[in-house]
Amino acid sequence: MDLRKYNIYFHTHTISGIFIAAILYVIFFAGSFAFFKDDISAWQKGTSIVARKPVQKFNPVIDSLADKHNLQGRNLDFYMQRQGQGAYVSMSASADTTITKPKPKPKKEEKRRGRGRRGGDDDSAYFLYSFTENKAAGEYANAYDMGEFLYRLHFLAQLNQVFPFNIGTPIGYLIAGIVSFLFLFALITGLLLHWDKIKSNFFVFRPLSKWKTVWTDMHTALGVIGFPFQLVFAVTGVVLIVNYVILSPFASLLYEGNSEKLYESLQYNRSMTAEYTYKPMKAGFDLDAFVSKWKKEWKGSEITRVSVRNYMDESMQVTLESKPNPQAAFAGSGLVQMEVVSGKILAKKSPTTDGNYIDTVKSLVFHLHFGDFGGKPLRIVFFILGLMGCVVIISGILIWFVARDKVSTDAYKRKFNFWASNVFLATCLSMLPVTAFTFIMLKTLPKVDQTAIYHTYFYSWLILSVYFIIRRDFPLMNRQTLLFSIVLCLGVPIANGISTGLWMWTTWGQGAFDIFFIDALFLALSVCCAFAYRRVRMEAKPFKVLKNEKREHTTFKTQSLKVNVNFKSYDN
Repeated sequence: MDLRKYNIYFHTHTISGIFIAAILYVIFFAGSFAFFKDDISAWQKGTSIVARKPVQKFNPVIDSLADKHNLQGRNLDFYMQRQGQGAYVSMSASADTTITKPKPKPKKEEKRRGRGRRGGDDDSAYFLYSFTENKAAGEYANAYDMGEFLYRLHFLAQLNQVFPFNIGTPIGYLIAGIVSFLFLFALITGLLLHWDKIKSNFFVFRPLSKWKTVWTDMHTALGVIGFPFQLVFAVTGVVLIVNYVILSPFASLLYEGNSEKLYESLQYNRSMTAEYTYKPMKAGFDLDAFVSKWKKEWKGSEITRVSVRNYMDESMQVTLESKPNPQAAFAGSGLVQMEVVSGKILAKKSPTTDGNYIDTVKSLVFHLHFGDFGGKPLRIVFFILGLMGCVVIISGILIWFVARDKVSTDAYKRKFNFWASNVFLATCLSMLPVTAFTFIMLKTLPKVDQTAIYHTYFYSWLILSVYFIIRRDFPLMNRQTLLFSIVLCLGVPIANGISTGLWMWTTWGQGAFDIFFIDALFLALSVCCAFAYRRVRMEAKPFKVLKNEKREHTTFKTQSLKVNVNFKSYDN
């Protein structure tokens, strides 16, 4: 490789990597735990989805709503959770103007967080219904759990609430999309940098060399091994997060700016046109029987959404959407739409046999990003590869810093490099002990909702990060984060056992393997941190930063004095 190309790849890799390092670490770390989102939710609630498979009954949900509201002419939507343990239920205002009497909005309306904002007036509702407990779990903010928090943190959704201003797309999603896009540059240029020596240096690791060599070998080896995984996540992340930006030109060019029509063509939105007739239905409707019929017909698939339009009006329509299990069909989507009064099927598409090109592309992106096509073993592999990405990021920050911590570098530049690295490392390394601490607090707080999780996680993260930033000591930061992680990760299964009685041997005996897995995961993390802490204490070499600053100043003075002496000798 010629020098010009090498410099282009090197600087592109360095600049794109250091700009996104801290945010990318947050995405990788939170995304790794998000693979076990449902297991974390079951652990927090103490109710296993594996040991007791939830039975999906929609009629009780409608009956409970009918006790408080007149449902005539309303639209109902059930958005199913991934393992079917619950559904987010959306109820609109009635299309019947004789029933809907929205209250006037106050001048200063209190803003609500999260998905609870859906619905346009006081006569609508949005909440989570639990099929395992057969009752409403409350509004979105009240039913919020740690699995949802980590899942949404991995695409920075919390920033949307901090910066609620409208720039065409939520600010958190936009930042996550930009980071994923820059990550592509860092990946490709990093591979090109090591391409000439990729074979000879693939197994090279020199742990007894100087620190920069250790970090370089770690960065190169783990980066090359995890390259396919990271490339897949960078590409699918860009597609999933910023698809609005990607699709906007096509909406303008092919659909005359009608983005709704574009998303309908891509099967993201389903249009249900039903004009309200003001004629109530004489007979009732059994939604459970309708769902059960199509579940039997479409074996090997899971329900993703159930929609009702103009409830109990003669224009009432019902739509059921489903997706196939990866074992039955890797790609596909199912849809059945029925006019209730006549029983006429308006649209029908089998999830296992009627797959098309759009289904193939969408399913490929979703399955590769979420790792849901290989069961728990594949998600564990993805989890390990995700944490390997975190190690690559940390080693990259240290390489960047040490390469610039030289006597020849100006003092103010060295200080800036140190403080940038100090802030990045403190923010990143604090995440594991803070995550374990939040898990423990979930079992001790009297009330756990969105606000409690936010306060516990973000305030403890801020405090620990500021503490390490003030200490200004990389080796100390490394040792103490490992020590905190050992204690706090070990405390997660202990806290669960004390507060709920669900000790690891108990959940194993009950077949509650989802709850057991989270306890075992944090126990394994505690053991790994203990091993790393022991090796650091026994074998780590001293590492100092800004160690030559005083010497650099003295050298500069000496050189200046020599120059003056030479000029005087020349004058004489």
